[in-house]
Amino acid sequence: MAETFLSSIIEKFVDLLREEVKSLKGVEGEVRGLKRELEVIELLLKDAEAKLEEDMNDTIKAWLKQIREEASRIEDVIDNYRYHLRQRRCQSGFTGSLRKAWYFIKALKPRHEIASEILSIKQSLGETRSRGKDYGLIPLEQGSSSRTTDVQTIDPRLPSLFVEKDELVGIESVSTDLVAKLVEGASTRLIISLVGEGGIGKTTLAKKVYEDEVVKRHFGSARAWITVSRPYNPTKVLKQMKKEYCKSGECTVGELDPINKLIDCVNEALETKRYVIFLDDVWEEKFWGVIKLALPNNNEGSRVIITTRNAAVANSCKETPHDPDRINLQPWPLNLAWELFCNKAFKEFKGICPPELSQLSSEIVRKCEGLPLVIATIASLLSTKEKVEFEWQRVLDGLNSKVGMNSQFPVIQKILSLSYYDLPNSVRSCFLYFGVFPEDYSIYDEKLFKLWIADGFVKANGEKTLEEVAEEYLSELTKRNLVIFHSRLGEGNMFRVHDLMRDVILSRADDIYFCQTWDKNKLKSRGIGRRLTISGSTEDILENVDSSGVRSVFFFDVDDQLTEAFMVKLFKKFKLLEVLDVDNAPVDTLPKEVGKLLCLKYLSLRKTRVKVLPKSISKLHNLESLDIRDTLICELPKEIIKLRNLRHLLAYRYNLNAQNGFDFVHGVAMHEGFGQLEDLQSLTLVEADIGGVSLMKELEKLTKLRWLGISKLTREICRALCNSIGKMDHLKRLYLASIHENEVLDLQHISSPPRSLCDLLLIGRLEKLPEWILKLQNLRGLSLCHSRLIDEPVKCLKGLSNLENLQLSHNAYEGEQLHFVDGGFQKLRRLVLYKLDKLKGVKVDTGALPVLEDLNISECSQLEEVPTIQHLSNLKYAVFNGRRVY
Repeated sequence: MAETFLSSIIEKFVDLLREEVKSLKGVEGEVRGLKRELEVIELLLKDAEAKLEEDMNDTIKAWLKQIREEASRIEDVIDNYRYHLRQRRCQSGFTGSLRKAWYFIKALKPRHEIASEILSIKQSLGETRSRGKDYGLIPLEQGSSSRTTDVQTIDPRLPSLFVEKDELVGIESVSTDLVAKLVEGASTRLIISLVGEGGIGKTTLAKKVYEDEVVKRHFGSARAWITVSRPYNPTKVLKQMKKEYCKSGECTVGELDPINKLIDCVNEALETKRYVIFLDDVWEEKFWGVIKLALPNNNEGSRVIITTRNAAVANSCKETPHDPDRINLQPWPLNLAWELFCNKAFKEFKGICPPELSQLSSEIVRKCEGLPLVIATIASLLSTKEKVEFEWQRVLDGLNSKVGMNSQFPVIQKILSLSYYDLPNSVRSCFLYFGVFPEDYSIYDEKLFKLWIADGFVKANGEKTLEEVAEEYLSELTKRNLVIFHSRLGEGNMFRVHDLMRDVILSRADDIYFCQTWDKNKLKSRGIGRRLTISGSTEDILENVDSSGVRSVFFFDVDDQLTEAFMVKLFKKFKLLEVLDVDNAPVDTLPKEVGKLLCLKYLSLRKTRVKVLPKSISKLHNLESLDIRDTLICELPKEIIKLRNLRHLLAYRYNLNAQNGFDFVHGVAMHEGFGQLEDLQSLTLVEADIGGVSLMKELEKLTKLRWLGISKLTREICRALCNSIGKMDHLKRLYLASIHENEVLDLQHISSPPRSLCDLLLIGRLEKLPEWILKLQNLRGLSLCHSRLIDEPVKCLKGLSNLENLQLSHNAYEGEQLHFVDGGFQKLRRLVLYKLDKLKGVKVDTGALPVLEDLNISECSQLEEVPTIQHLSNLKYAVFNGRRVY
């Protein structure tokens, strides 16, 4: 049966009846009755949502709003009651027994209140159900087959724009002309504006030119992409420019320096360079008046490209009033629109439309009115459908009912909403989650998975972990071009949504009370937002936001110091929090009152200045994810072992000032007994010098680990660790570091290495390369640091058939030659050789490294023989000892 937003509430009732039967004595019958009432209404709700997709009926919308309000009320009743029960369980000892008795007496009042509240809600729901039937709604036992799309896992490394690179049709001539404008012509600074309506392809064209190899070679490292968007913040844009152009310490502007110092910094860095800067999505006419001050007109052939929807903005971004360098992008002609549509909708037919779908497809393309974003989105939607006339007709009917407004932007929103409605119900809430984050915000996939799971959006599926199911959900969103793959960094992939799609998300999120935003003293949402995003100032927020519905709190770019007093008040007001994310916020202390957040499932203190976790954290029995990376926390309290539902414990920090590359990453100390956390999937980074061998034996109990990181290892501790690793069948990431650079990592004794291992980082001396590494046929990334290997490692490693990333650094190899032989490393895309002090030559045979894209050989002081790279046809970036040669 297809899910609705009532499904999670019904599930809460099931859990309540299963777990709290004794506590519910006297109200159990009312709870069961209310559950049955919700199940009946859910069947009507499916018919209402189906009708709403076909026609935005105001009466049905009002009915749905009533249901959502009652649903929020029900959830508050359940959660408040369960909170009271959890408070009772927290009491212990003799004094605790007295408190238990007191809480039992006190609980009689909540029990009476829940019974009274349930009767009131049942009566209200009964009236709402009757009205729904009066409106012509009928119970739907199951959703339409067209709404149940199978979720499939695909490679998430998709292009960073809504049109895939191999499907860029219709802009070749424009992009060729634009490239010529950038690399040819006058030496004076040139400003080029790309102008057109939303969805016309401005960013696609600009990004294609930005990635053009001719442009890359012509401008070298002085090439930058800045997303401006709105509201326009000149300081933020200038800081981004400083980050892009001032990479080698040309200036020392601090975070709090005024705008004039930022301008001077960027201007100085670019004064003698031939630079190009792409300023994407500019909305305000006053923009250029400030930004041009940082971009010197230095007669070096520098170029500025601006994309905007507003012709007035383009006119304001000129060197002279008669500057002709403006490109007006028009809707695509029908033939090019047809080509793009077919490439995406009929991939399995190599872009050829079946004859029986030709007429319907032509009508659909015409409805898209030549806008590439709309064409690509609708075609992606259809690519998931059966290639039958019935499915094509349904989509066309949907377009006919939604297109017809005068304003183009609402038309785009309506059309893009079709993809939202076509999502499997289980994935819709995951998609709406992108509305929680600020515009142009990119989020790590793994963080997204944890948030979805904490919110209950991810459902178990056979033997798969919840994280694996969440990955399938994200793949589904990516496949449909609803979510954009942004970049891949060391800790995972980053994703975001297009700004037009974000508008669709916010519109839907408002309708269902999904989230609300407090932005500089102005609440920007309607209704009860279950998720609260706090941006800018926190002033007056606790006095003005209703606490009853809030289950998640996020902080972004907060200016105010989050004092201990503020945090205590926050915890008291939002006692039912399930998610608390203070990532990168100005926080120094986590108050002990955090222990009162008994429902908390996700807690992130990442990049804060918190030094200690309070012992009261032991009361957070529902906590699933704890992220304390890049904090000042060095030791975890022994009470952490009481968190039996903990699945992810992330606790490492980088030392960016490390000189020798050995102590660049630090972990935390843990106490004996952490092996009781048997549900742990992520544990990184644990320092092994406290606890030693007994600590490693604790690891044997953590058989569900997917990610393990341990530092400060000795030879003796390594031997004990090998036995534990051999029992971790599901391990995918393994990061190990010795206690100092001369200590041997004795890892030869892993008899049965984890077959699923994808990423391996070893920091420390190796007497020889462990033989088990050569058995890791799923290994994609390998980093060796301070290994001091004498035998040439690439001779052995060439057989790793799926290796994509190889890094040898800080004398990982002490030989003089590295020889990449013909046929070796067939999938390697990135190769880094850094600070190999004895290396004199690198040889790459023809036929070796056939797909290599990124080659970086730096600070190898004795390197005499630079490898021949002309035959590396896929190479996009090459650096030798700090000098870019390609």
